[in-house]
This record gives sequence, C-alpha cells and structure tokens, in this order.
Amino acid sequence: MESTLLVTGIILAYLLGSIPSAVWVGKTFYGIDVRTQGSGNAGATNTIRVLGARAGIPVLLMDVLKGWAAVYLCKYFVPEFFTMPQTDTYKITVAAAVVLGHVFPLFAGFKGGKGIATLLGVGIALFPIAVLVIIGIFVVILILTKYVSLSSITAAISFPFMVIFLFNPGSLPLIILSVFVGIFVPITHRKNINRLLNGTESKFSLKKKKQTPPNR
Repeated sequence: MESTLLVTGIILAYLLGSIPSAVWVGKTFYGIDVRTQGSGNAGATNTIRVLGARAGIPVLLMDVLKGWAAVYLCKYFVPEFFTMPQTDTYKITVAAAVVLGHVFPLFAGFKGGKGIATLLGVGIALFPIAVLVIIGIFVVILILTKYVSLSSITAAISFPFMVIFLFNPGSLPLIILSVFVGIFVPITHRKNINRLLNGTESKFSLKKKKQTPPNR
C-alpha cells in the first residue's frame, strides 16, 4: 500500500510538471507555439520574448506553482513511519519528477522548457530563505547584463554554496539536491553558454519581438 502511494505521488508530480503552460497559453490565446520562435523553449523567458510580458508572467507563475505544489503535496503520499531523511529523499524524488515533467512534458510531445521556473518553485518549498538570496543574485546579474541565461547559471551555481554554508538544512539529501541544481542548470544551458561566449546570446526585454505570422 505504501509503495503504491509513493509511486502515485511521483507519477502525479511528473504529470503536474508536464502541464505545458507556455505552449497552451501561446496556442490558446495567440495561435502561436512558442517552441517555433525565439529560443524554441517552452518557458516563461521565451514566452515573454515571443508574446510579451502579458503572456509570459502568467506562464512564469504557473511554472513556479508546479514545482512548489509537487513538493507541498508530498505530505499526502509519505507514510507516517518515514524518518526525516526518508521524507527528504522522497521530496527530492518528487522534485526531480516535476522538473523532468517540465523539460520532457507528456502533454506537449516531450519538448518543454529548461525547468528553471519549476526548480524555483521546488526551491521555495524546500529552501525559502536561500531562494530569496538566490533571487536577489539573479536580479542583480540580470540588471547588470540583461542575460537571463547568465543570471540563471550564476544563481544556480551559487545555490549549493548558500544552502551549505549559510542555511545548512542539516539534511544530506537536501544538500545533495542543492548540488544537483548547481550542476543541472548549467548543463541545460549549454547552448546559451556557447552563445554567450560567441556574443550572440539575446538580451532580455519585456517587449515582445515582432512575430512571424503562423503557417495556416
């Protein structure tokens, strides 16, 4: 019974992550699949780039909510006899499932975004104070450089240091998760790193780009 409940929680987290907010908002209200324009990612940044802040901000909030909700709902699937390390390990598993759902969404042909906003939601649920500091780092780098990718990478690399040295949670599984975040985000931004090095990375703006009319 307990195993079935645990597996159900993981599957539901993946399905929650698979809700393609950017794709659905773009297609429903603008007739555009954001994966065909801009950077090609189904995330909030590309939605803002292609469709503007009016579309991108709701997408951002929905993607953050997915990550937060997946971790929050863990308590309904964890058996009462679980120890704290076991519970933290399960939370990490659920967090991985919801992020994988966003990156490889079942409801959008397994072509999603990079999982940054969903990871942010997971972080808010698990490390609220550390995430506030990381958001500050992200904002500062974004203001100075106008590069969302560089801001995301810098914030992610800083994250495990903040968790371990400033806000030590006293939980090895959670520390491992923070290190994973610091590795995962740069890996998912390999193309952005190449563009940054080549000087071809697009700078962030709340104004949408001129759109190419969709094929009919």
